[in-house]
Amino acid sequence: MRLAIVHSSRYEYAQPIAHGLMRVRLKPKSTHGQVIINWAMEMDHARIETEFEDQHNNAAVLASVEPGTTVVTVTCRGTVETADNAGVIGQHAGHMPLWAFTKPTDLTRAGPRIRKLAASLETGPGELLASMHLLSARVLDAVQYEIGRTDARTRAEDALQAGHGVCQDHAHIFIAAARELGIPARYVSGYLMMDDRSEQEAGHAWAEVHVPDLGWVGFDVSNGISPDERYVRVATGCDYRDAAPIAGISFGAGDSTLTVRLSVEQHTMAQ
Repeated sequence: MRLAIVHSSRYEYAQPIAHGLMRVRLKPKSTHGQVIINWAMEMDHARIETEFEDQHNNAAVLASVEPGTTVVTVTCRGTVETADNAGVIGQHAGHMPLWAFTKPTDLTRAGPRIRKLAASLETGPGELLASMHLLSARVLDAVQYEIGRTDARTRAEDALQAGHGVCQDHAHIFIAAARELGIPARYVSGYLMMDDRSEQEAGHAWAEVHVPDLGWVGFDVSNGISPDERYVRVATGCDYRDAAPIAGISFGAGDSTLTVRLSVEQHTMAQ
């Protein structure tokens, strides 16, 4: 399937920025199940200083913000060819050793509820893949999808205790439980073409675990499936902080407001 994506992030600041830097991870890479046909990034009131691959092999951009501005916009447009590989990405590659994905982070540290969830799963020979599908279903049963109740700082244990959250929380809980079992797990940020609409309020997030003989396999807890041809992987990491689309620091800006406009739809010849 060929997907057309337009993603715009507009930051409005209460006061003019004296100094600001942004780290942007919004450029997907050609990998198992996807080929980047074209991709372009535009910035208003910011300038790209350098481009690099981070520790997770993500394509990253470091940009400086124009001093004195109160509005910064980052817009990406591109076309990606995707395939349905039943969520299988393949063997591990990159700078980070596989064991690093078994260690908890602040956002994915297991508490009593996550430990109980992990203990209920069977992970013997030949059972791992089925157990991960079961884990995905149990997380979705325990945590109702509800926007506005959590944010980027919400820990997995807290979201599980509260019983509500969004795709980021589902992924963090899943990752925390998998790591509690000693299974390498990582966070994925990207895009999903929805069946009922093309316009969306935000990107999507899911998780991947490393399964012997298969390699990394994806699990979209929020939708109860493994990623298929409707998904585009953009960045991976140990948790959201490693794969955040845009992160940065600013001085003198005061409060800020973020407005996101995102469109993901099947590409046609007319486009």
